[in-house]
Amino acid sequence: MTNSKRGRAAILGAALAVSVGVAAGVAFAADSITFVAWGGTTQERQLAVWGESFTEQTGVTVVGDGPTDYGKFKAMVESGNVVWDVVDVEADFAYRAAAEGLLEPIDFDVVDRTNLDPRYTFEYGTGSFYYAFVLAYNADALGGNIPQTWADFFDIEKFPGKRSVIGWPSTGIVEMALLADGVAPEDLYPLDIDRAFAKLATISDHIVFWNSGAESQQLLASGEAPICFCWDTRVSVIMREEGSPSVGMSWNQNIATADMLVIPKGSPNKDLAMQFIANATTPENQAEFAKAALLSPINTAAVDLIDAETMDAIAFGHADTQIEIDLNYWVDNAEAVTEAWNKWKLQ
Repeated sequence: MTNSKRGRAAILGAALAVSVGVAAGVAFAADSITFVAWGGTTQERQLAVWGESFTEQTGVTVVGDGPTDYGKFKAMVESGNVVWDVVDVEADFAYRAAAEGLLEPIDFDVVDRTNLDPRYTFEYGTGSFYYAFVLAYNADALGGNIPQTWADFFDIEKFPGKRSVIGWPSTGIVEMALLADGVAPEDLYPLDIDRAFAKLATISDHIVFWNSGAESQQLLASGEAPICFCWDTRVSVIMREEGSPSVGMSWNQNIATADMLVIPKGSPNKDLAMQFIANATTPENQAEFAKAALLSPINTAAVDLIDAETMDAIAFGHADTQIEIDLNYWVDNAEAVTEAWNKWKLQ
């Protein structure tokens, strides 16, 4: 987008046109479906690109709800009172939910999986987008001294100041700490949880937690926490749309994972939900969303439709320095990581 303000206004306007209301515990008729995601500008753009296209294709309105809530998701399915149709979830949750019988299987006669990234496509879900955790920095707040590696993230003497990290035990945080402690990428798994949290404890007095993408952006842009363990898209948005020359990121050892689109078991509009996912994952819609939201496409055929400037701003364009999260490990070990996380936060 050459005019960021105009582009943002167009996207928001389209999102509002598609999302005519917020689902508040009420099942909608077959002339509408409910799409649930994490809110903010990312969901606005999902609604604008995918929702508007789906409505044009089917005449069915896409209604936004959120944010995604795993407890609510599970309670809906177990009670048989499902009012959500398509939900954007973290990839590791998708696999856990499938194992617990909470998801409808994807009909790949409807959803064309030919070019869908096999890392993020399975019987019960398809990728929504993929992204990476990166080391982001505010150069002005650091006096022009720019960190480049995860080891730099922990170097308080060379790079004084606060560090902001995700506020919950997401995939990526343990990997980051181990890489900073000298573990080679090929030796990451199985993760040495004790070693990782011992490493994090060395800078616990300098940690500020962020609990939303918007909060991570604010901490970084203001200089309150000039070094951040951030989602790449949040940094790219600051750089592109807010024009902040002091904010940047290092793609060195960027840690990649994905969100996935799933259908809760018992969705009142399962067939329409399946068509929504099919439409959202076409090369054209994946490319348009990548350009609008600066998030990497799941459909690999979308790459040919994305300009070089956008490609440089997303994780897809930095695969040569990328580390892929082992989702199978996280499915089996999320409980142990959460326990270690809670213990560390209490120190």
